[in-house]
Amino acid sequence: MTTSSMDLGPSPRVTELLVKLQRFMDDCVYPAESVYAEQRAAAGPEGLHVSPPVVEELKEQARERGLWNLFLPDISGLSNLEYSYIAELTGRSPYLAPEALNCAAPDTGNMELLHLFGTDEQKKEWLEPLLDGRIRSGFSMTEPEVASSDARNISTSITRDGDEYVINGRKWWTTGAADPNCKILILMGKTDPEAETYRQQSMILVPLDTPGVTVVRSLPIYGYHDQHGHGEIIFEDVRVPVENLLGEEGSGFAIAQARLGPGRIHHAMRCIGMAERGLEMMVRRTLSRDAFGGPISDQGVVRTWIAESRMEIEQARLLVLKTAWLIDKIGVKGAATEVAAIKVIAPRIARSVLDRSIQSHGGGGVTDDFPIARMWATARILGIADGPDEVHIRSVARVEIRKHRSPVG
Repeated sequence: MTTSSMDLGPSPRVTELLVKLQRFMDDCVYPAESVYAEQRAAAGPEGLHVSPPVVEELKEQARERGLWNLFLPDISGLSNLEYSYIAELTGRSPYLAPEALNCAAPDTGNMELLHLFGTDEQKKEWLEPLLDGRIRSGFSMTEPEVASSDARNISTSITRDGDEYVINGRKWWTTGAADPNCKILILMGKTDPEAETYRQQSMILVPLDTPGVTVVRSLPIYGYHDQHGHGEIIFEDVRVPVENLLGEEGSGFAIAQARLGPGRIHHAMRCIGMAERGLEMMVRRTLSRDAFGGPISDQGVVRTWIAESRMEIEQARLLVLKTAWLIDKIGVKGAATEVAAIKVIAPRIARSVLDRSIQSHGGGGVTDDFPIARMWATARILGIADGPDEVHIRSVARVEIRKHRSPVG
């Protein structure tokens, strides 16, 4: 598809929303970061995954300012390109801003799936409270016993038994599952191991309080325990009604692709936001510290860090915006190569910039006195989550090689 008429700039409506969102970030979100940390610390180990009160306060403030559920086009009226700008700005405070706007993963992806594929009953029971911010959700796909980079390996069974499905298996990295407010899981498993390869899997709704569902633990990321948690979960003879099937039997792979396209735009742009904040902190830190007769920012190596960071951010942002534009114009399938590329590039750039920012802060950079170490850890897991970088690089290479392969015969 020609990109000669591609316009990647923010629309007038998004420009207006960004002004409101920037004010919300400055007035409410950034000041709440220290409060959030204090409230989590005060809750102790027993309250590790309980949402601090300041989060609910932010949600109410976001609602009042008209900054709610902006991620879902059919509600917000925003295109993927338009929402990209919103996602970037929220990425500057990744543990507060997305949730404050009810735009945090995995809820966003789950709400998209329920919106696209859910029955009226499923939407009423689960989508409506999710859109209202009254509950949270989890997405159970990855398994500890297999190489989940190849989703065909998933072995959790979903077996029909009369009017019920019986689920058996073990999942981990089910983000959101440790939060007491998590009420529903979307689980991917095999309904027919004998079917054609990409028709073996299905997705099903599993209430977290269903008998046989056991959250074993929440997994840390480099020692950081996210408030919502990343659950390892055992499913033992878990029975749910057949009405809990999402879409049709065998449609799990197709549904997953619908979920991952826009979701990767969100993740990528939040990575850009993290990188922007890391660069800003790097510049301010090096301007404020003297060494060897002047500000650290005068050192050639530091200026190289700053320049390289700016150039990397701009390149990554343009690629993500182009990808969002393509999804809007020709759909997720048509933009598959670009979606794969941004999944690699955006977290990579965020890690690169944040690593320099950590270095510029000296010993303070690896502490919790600054947000950059934890943001780096988040950017690092994004090189694995939703498929490791190597899988997406393989996809990009396959398309590129296909362009030049000589036709057989």
